[in-house]
Amino acid sequence: MLNARRFASLPKVALATLSLLMAPAPAALAQLGARSAEEWVRMLDSKNRVMKLRVDDAVAALKLAPGSVVADIGAGSGVFTLPLAKAVGTAGRVYAVDIEQGLVDHILKKAQEEKVPNVVGVLGKFTDPALPARNVDVAFIYDVLHHIEDRVGYLKSLATYLKPTGRIVVIDFHPELGPHKNDPSLQVTKTQSETWMASLGFKPVAEHPLYDDKWYVEYARP
Repeated sequence: MLNARRFASLPKVALATLSLLMAPAPAALAQLGARSAEEWVRMLDSKNRVMKLRVDDAVAALKLAPGSVVADIGAGSGVFTLPLAKAVGTAGRVYAVDIEQGLVDHILKKAQEEKVPNVVGVLGKFTDPALPARNVDVAFIYDVLHHIEDRVGYLKSLATYLKPTGRIVVIDFHPELGPHKNDPSLQVTKTQSETWMASLGFKPVAEHPLYDDKWYVEYARP
């Protein structure tokens, strides 16, 4: 749930660290702390929500090659992280990126329990995913971009971690069909995304009509 407005709630014990991470994004203060990591996990892993995600179909559409490196941006409870990790095989790697350490820890624990060894937890920042290497083949952003306050700035930072042939994949709600249809500040249209990506030298290379309420587009450098 990487999210510059309500990225993911940090536990009270992390407030000292939070104050440093949050300096560039004071708008997030109002909603951080609304839920504990455990509460986020219960919400994100709810059966009704997961069924609507079409996880297997969304991952299959990426046609990930064995050995690929994927960054799951705003990984939340890891609903997509482990399937992505299984798709790239043991020679590949998935960075599970979130700004909530409790969620990162949850994903790593789940990966250990399910014997998925190729997941790397990353405590990201509001303006930068803070990945440990610039070797990403696919940056996967599901239902997260509309929560990032400086979207162009974040995407610009993210792009620096991609290989020259790397893709940025965005899945987000059609504004009129999403949960924030009455709040334009929490909406991202496909047209907006295409404009931002173009400013960074990326263009759409694939679109998947997988969802009724969301658009799913892959971007890459020409």
